[in-house]
Amino acid sequence: MIRLIFAAIYAFLSVVLLYPYHIYLWLLSKKDQQKGWNKSWKIVRSFFKGVLNIAGTKVEVRGAENLEKIPKEQGVLFIGNHRSFFDVIILQTIVDRPMGFIAKSDFKKVPLFSRWVMDIGSIFMDRKDVRAGLESIKTGTEYMSKGLSLGLYPEGTRSHTKELLPFKKGGYRMAKNSKSPIVLVAATGTDDVFENNKPIALKKKTVIFEFSAPVYPHEMDKDTCNEFYEDIPNRLRTMLDKH
Repeated sequence: MIRLIFAAIYAFLSVVLLYPYHIYLWLLSKKDQQKGWNKSWKIVRSFFKGVLNIAGTKVEVRGAENLEKIPKEQGVLFIGNHRSFFDVIILQTIVDRPMGFIAKSDFKKVPLFSRWVMDIGSIFMDRKDVRAGLESIKTGTEYMSKGLSLGLYPEGTRSHTKELLPFKKGGYRMAKNSKSPIVLVAATGTDDVFENNKPIALKKKTVIFEFSAPVYPHEMDKDTCNEFYEDIPNRLRTMLDKH
């Protein structure tokens, strides 16, 4: 419980005290979007590292060499299983390139915090509105074409069982349309840090994040690409089974 209290205080003070800087970043992004993303990413990444230090979270990274194959100026679509809020926090600290996320539209209503989510290039997607979803995919494609990476959790919500929830494939098109690679991210143990603890608490845990080799959908013919999309859950299961 003490870890959670310290993390909550740290998060509240960081978001509030840095809010004036958000205004600067918002104005900067109007002039130079990529520069705004980069500066915002560095701040958010540093903040998330602070959260992990308070939580006592240790991260075992596998497949880091696969990320080194991709030029830093190249956008990447990271597709992963979703078990915890810490999936986002940890992924942001591992990936050494500006990155936003495809987030639920509900997060847009969170005061102050939602502004920082937008600053790093995240896109709020309303999965219940088809037209709005298509616009989000279009925006994501545009961002990735400019070199921003995005994190996507196709399950749409957190799953706390060993089984993956059904994957929604619409967001995959952002990689193909922007000629960017897809990297699969298999995360294990993240919900043991927070969600699985009763009563509410943060616990010191070691989690595993594994990265697949990059795959370039735009280099595939239509049938091969569709087969790859269908196989993404199986590929993630195989990676998770090794953990």
